[in-house]
Amino acid sequence: MEKFLLPAVPRSTPEKGPRPRATEEEEADPAQQGSPMEAAKQEMPPLPGVPWKKIRAEGLSCDYGTLYGRAQADDIFQQLEEEVEYFEGEFTKLHIFGKWHDIPRKQVTYGDAGLTYTYSGVTFSPKPWTPVLNRIRDRVQLVTGHTFNFVLINRYKDGHDHIGEHRDDERELVPRSPIASVSFGARREFVFRHGASRGRKASQRIAPVKLQLDHGSLLMMNFPTNHYWYHSLPSRKKVLAPRINLTFRKVRTL
Repeated sequence: MEKFLLPAVPRSTPEKGPRPRATEEEEADPAQQGSPMEAAKQEMPPLPGVPWKKIRAEGLSCDYGTLYGRAQADDIFQQLEEEVEYFEGEFTKLHIFGKWHDIPRKQVTYGDAGLTYTYSGVTFSPKPWTPVLNRIRDRVQLVTGHTFNFVLINRYKDGHDHIGEHRDDERELVPRSPIASVSFGARREFVFRHGASRGRKASQRIAPVKLQLDHGSLLMMNFPTNHYWYHSLPSRKKVLAPRINLTFRKVRTL
């Protein structure tokens, strides 16, 4: 991964770190004034003094850093294990290339009332936010300067559970908005592959970008990453422990 990294600026508090510019929709949202996020600035402890790693390649813009220290991450992981209720039944399958397949992981969506999110032939309505999910969301918003109203949670029981190559480019997503990916539990490899370099008929030879996503980490996938690059979490049979990943998104009503 090192060849894709740019020099990072150390940060000891959220205020001194890089804050991606909010979209016009976010800047015009008066609800942010006096919001719980503002109050969280006074209540939440400083982030660990770990610099952001800027990950750059052709059409790829990501930022990676530590969102929680080990003790806090352990505590949140346990709360997620106790509180998150995953989908069952028809929501455990995806429609791919004309066939229905069992999802090789557990998943669920939480978010604001009235939102829906459709991918792989299934439309999901989010469950109401829980206290622990609100706390994580507040922290992500504080650090990034972006707002999020929806989260997709995937639980991988071990290295056999995985997710194939895909792009988060659904039409419900607010255009140009980033996706914030927060990881808890086992360290897993995360792979980006440029769309033009996929398959036997690839038109370009662009090296994949491989990251190791740690317990308590935050990966920001900024525009235009999801336009050009696919990402996946491959099977890794040597991984024996579970992992929970939360991808916070900005969803619009259509």
